[in-house]
Amino acid sequence: MTGHHRTPVSVVGLGSMGRALAEAFIDAGHRTIVWNRTAAKVAPLVSKGAVHAQTIDEATAASPLIIACLTTYQSTIEALEPATATLKGRALVTLNSGSPAGARRMAEWARGHGARYLGGAIKNVPSAVGADDTLLYYGGDKTVFDQFAPTLRVLGGDTVYLGADADLAALYEMAVGGTLLPALVGFFQGAAALQARGLEAASMVRFSVKWFEMINSVLPVFAEEIDRCDYSKPASSVNLFLARVSHDVELAREANLDMEWHKPFHDLLKRAVDAGYGDQSISALTEILKNPSPTA
Repeated sequence: MTGHHRTPVSVVGLGSMGRALAEAFIDAGHRTIVWNRTAAKVAPLVSKGAVHAQTIDEATAASPLIIACLTTYQSTIEALEPATATLKGRALVTLNSGSPAGARRMAEWARGHGARYLGGAIKNVPSAVGADDTLLYYGGDKTVFDQFAPTLRVLGGDTVYLGADADLAALYEMAVGGTLLPALVGFFQGAAALQARGLEAASMVRFSVKWFEMINSVLPVFAEEIDRCDYSKPASSVNLFLARVSHDVELAREANLDMEWHKPFHDLLKRAVDAGYGDQSISALTEILKNPSPTA
């Protein structure tokens, strides 16, 4: 398919991820119209073949498909507000972080101005945009997904439609992304512990990767336990995890580490034991999370 047969795309917001999106469309032969509040970010893309829209309404009017990649849903609304007259009938796809409630507000705003709305999320870093295994998922207007699926797949080969609810991508993004900060802080803690012994953080990377691979392997088991609400056959029990709390205390003292970030996890384990889940699978913590403590 030659370039002039490909769907024109307008990319609004040219931070690191927005630039990567625009570059992927340019490389795939799409006429790519770009707009950013700070015009200086446009020049490198124009040199690669993008068209610089001088105003936001010029950008939205130029394409049937608008990809907005700003920081939040609110910033997206604020950026698009001057262009509401041009949104009617166009497909608006948002690729930003935010809560499900924020996505619903975004969808209501877009539909209120006649746009066909699809909320999306990119589960990878900018450098991975365009790769065959890069995951993006979407929720909202299925006609938008069906019409533009080949164009959206330019951004990542693992492109998934979740359903008609406009907040599904935001919901899954937060559900999946909740593991990121605890995992990273755990790695950083390990790095600090090694450095306290004069060892390099790089020396643990191979072992950490193996550990994450082990975690990957048990997620389907935990998911099945949670979906069945059956925690009676534990590979690792709540009590087993609770018994390791003293190890954290000893390591903190020995390596002079601030490990206060563990305390909420320790409290969660204790609440699970108090609720009768001590001898059951660690995945039973899901039941405790469904019932926040009064002080949470």
